[in-house]
Amino acid sequence: MSASAHNVIVILTDQQRWDTTGVHGNPADVTPEFDRIARTGTHVGQALTPQPVCAPARAALQTGRYPTATGVFRNDIPLPGDIPTIAGVFGDAGYVTGYIDKWHLGGAEASQAGPVAAERRGGYQRWLASDLLEFTSDAYRTVLYDEHGEAVRLVGFRSDALIDAAIRFVADHHDRPFFLFLSLLEPHHQNATDDYPAPEGYRERYEGRWLPADLAALSANAPQGGAHRHLGGYLGQIKRVDEGVGRLRDSLRSLGLEDSTVVAWTADHGSHFRTRNEEYKRSAHDASIRVPLALTGPGFSGGGLVRRPVSTVDLVPTLVEAAGLPVPEGVQGRSFLPLIGGGEDPDRPEAVFVQISESHIGRALRTVRWKYAVAAPEGDPWADPGASRYVETELYDLAADPHELDNLAGLTSHREVADVLREELTRWMVRVGEPKPLIEPAEGRPAGGRKAEPEVTELPWDGVPFAHRATGSSPLGHRRG
Repeated sequence: MSASAHNVIVILTDQQRWDTTGVHGNPADVTPEFDRIARTGTHVGQALTPQPVCAPARAALQTGRYPTATGVFRNDIPLPGDIPTIAGVFGDAGYVTGYIDKWHLGGAEASQAGPVAAERRGGYQRWLASDLLEFTSDAYRTVLYDEHGEAVRLVGFRSDALIDAAIRFVADHHDRPFFLFLSLLEPHHQNATDDYPAPEGYRERYEGRWLPADLAALSANAPQGGAHRHLGGYLGQIKRVDEGVGRLRDSLRSLGLEDSTVVAWTADHGSHFRTRNEEYKRSAHDASIRVPLALTGPGFSGGGLVRRPVSTVDLVPTLVEAAGLPVPEGVQGRSFLPLIGGGEDPDRPEAVFVQISESHIGRALRTVRWKYAVAAPEGDPWADPGASRYVETELYDLAADPHELDNLAGLTSHREVADVLREELTRWMVRVGEPKPLIEPAEGRPAGGRKAEPEVTELPWDGVPFAHRATGSSPLGHRRG
């Protein structure tokens, strides 16, 4: 057991956009508890998922590896049993480990959506989960499966019932260090009805309260009413989850565990509400890939705002290092502990890397300033984890166009910017174990009155200089101080 042993609770919501939180300016006031964690703890202001679809994102959160490195590059692929997981690290250190709620890493199809075989549970010791909770539950009928594969019916609204189970876990294991992963379904839609069922009165409370600019601009062409139809229930679900997290934190206070427990809250991916493609995610836009992330407890209380873009693949090494435990060999994420409290990590890449599957074979970079995305014109996005050839599809200047409504790909004015990002993306793909790809420029378009002159300097990359012309800030938009 580490001398710095403390408890850890990871709270994962499903399909929650970053801008549903008050600390990101949302006016609907649905996340006061998240906002307290962010303001008194550590808030990662630009957190990005490594894959905007459930199973690949969850595999990364369990292993600290990118989806193609785990083999879970799309849904319905089981997490391999021979890859070290965060549960294994904490379990080997003497912690009791528990998992509650949606797993989505058992490789089950909808017809076998519930029980998960013991060898496919990622090393967790205590288990109360369903592989695809959206198919074994609805808002007021929650069915999970215990360590013996037996069905367990929980009562109450779904997120309330699952947080109650988490509180019971904390109470049952308060006398020894524990690691608990609470993976809530909300605010994911209910698949069978394509609806966001919230407790009575919660949908009504938030209808018409908030519509982000990207959805306001694009929802008119979305099928079945898009965000206008769903946002009330979506926000109502998040409000109820936030209240539940408050109850969970109250249980820690009651048991005298608040100061010895790390609580980390994030999401697997976001939602663009069918405005970018035919469903809710699987695109490179911030609506799909940007998520909330805040932490509190030992090592994180008073940590302030982390301004650098951070991938949630970095959460595994961060939590493991914070507990004083060894990070498993093969972890590709990078701890963001050096960034807490205004610190620096000069060797940290300035870009976050994203892989996309199922809708298309895609890759993307997200920096403070730029979003750059490519797609493979050939290949099967369900069968093929990657491709040898990609074509540029998107380039957004997030400083001028934060809602990604003006695609600059192909503009001659931005060719230099795209070239720098293309080199960076190629490096990222090789770094995570993919073959070096061919990335073809987007078809050129006249710039009109536009002009882009990126300031460029050396960009450290694992100790290898990435030199370009000019001075000032890097081509990826992070001002060096």
